[in-house]
Amino acid sequence: MLKASQPPDEDSQQVVWFWYMLTAAVVFLYVWTLVNKPDMRQPGTLVLFTALMLVHLGLHWAVITLNLSTRTAVIVLLVQSGLVFTLVSMSAAEALAIGLYMSLIGEALGFLRISRAGVGMTLYLLLLSGVNFGLLLGWGQLPFWALMVLPLAVFVSVYVTLYSRQAEARERAQKLAAELEQANRQLSDYAAQIEDLTLSSERQRMARELHDTLAQGLAGLILQLEAVDTHLAGGRTDRAQTIVQQAMERARGTLRDARRVIDDLRSGRPASEDLARELTAEAHRLETSLGIPCAVQMDVPEDLSREAGEALRRVVSEGLTNIARHAGAAHAWVQVSNADGRLCVEVRDDGRGFDPAGVAAGHYGLLGLQERARLLGGECRVQSAPGQGTLLRWCIPVDTEAAP
Repeated sequence: MLKASQPPDEDSQQVVWFWYMLTAAVVFLYVWTLVNKPDMRQPGTLVLFTALMLVHLGLHWAVITLNLSTRTAVIVLLVQSGLVFTLVSMSAAEALAIGLYMSLIGEALGFLRISRAGVGMTLYLLLLSGVNFGLLLGWGQLPFWALMVLPLAVFVSVYVTLYSRQAEARERAQKLAAELEQANRQLSDYAAQIEDLTLSSERQRMARELHDTLAQGLAGLILQLEAVDTHLAGGRTDRAQTIVQQAMERARGTLRDARRVIDDLRSGRPASEDLARELTAEAHRLETSLGIPCAVQMDVPEDLSREAGEALRRVVSEGLTNIARHAGAAHAWVQVSNADGRLCVEVRDDGRGFDPAGVAAGHYGLLGLQERARLLGGECRVQSAPGQGTLLRWCIPVDTEAAP
């Protein structure tokens, strides 16, 4: 039913028009009674009759315009039935009795539906109308009352029930349409959020790739060129030439890495089948270019995923680059182990060490390693202290393709 606080919509307007029709029918019965019952036009009777009709109509509209509970609505309907009984008794008009009782039955079923309260109120109104007719026309006229009123009551009950169910079905359809519209808006919002997250994730991935290929390659070249400059200043041209050759090879390797990353982004090809050899060569470059002995121990799974293989390559490269640039180490160690369903990489040195909590902003290598570990369901830890060297430990599950 309608509530006073609800804005009118298509369904509520139809219900209101239905109530307008019932109101018009009651007004017509009121006028018809005054026209056909001269006694009802006496001043005192007219005032009382009109007042009771107005109260009845007021209660009639209160049922649909106020948010009444079932108990309150039943009380209002009982009051209306008493008014109808009084109006029929005053007028002694059969047409008024039939019209008012039928409208009241329709009102009861429209509000209470086919429920225990609705059926009970309908039976009560039929019984009350029978008593009213018996007192008005005599108890011998009850068969006439049954023949005339009961078919009308059945018709009104069926009509109001069908109309109410249609209105409820339309209301459910509109509610479902509103929920679907809300769901579509939420899906659009979620799609926009997913797009933003995807773009953010892609930017982070590109930043890692740029750091781990071009940035690391250039950093290595700078270190090698600085070593060349030192050897040339000391007259050690043969050693300088050897490092220049290594720098050229490193530049070619950096170019290959950049092309490999571009190729991976385009085609998603699998990781290199010679990953262990690549990692070993990376460790040996540290020894040949900077003179830092690097012990290597490799146990790389053959069926390693492309993402894990690429991450493994970047971890070793980042760890060795940091040793060359910052550690001031005399020895370095690289170990790749595969045990208990976990692939672990350890890059260790005996250099000057540092305080991990005091790393300044702008150093993205460790951040990139942590992101790679997180995306593969693993972890990345750095253990170091001033004067005690550094240990980079990076572990992932070996059967993990990517984090969900």
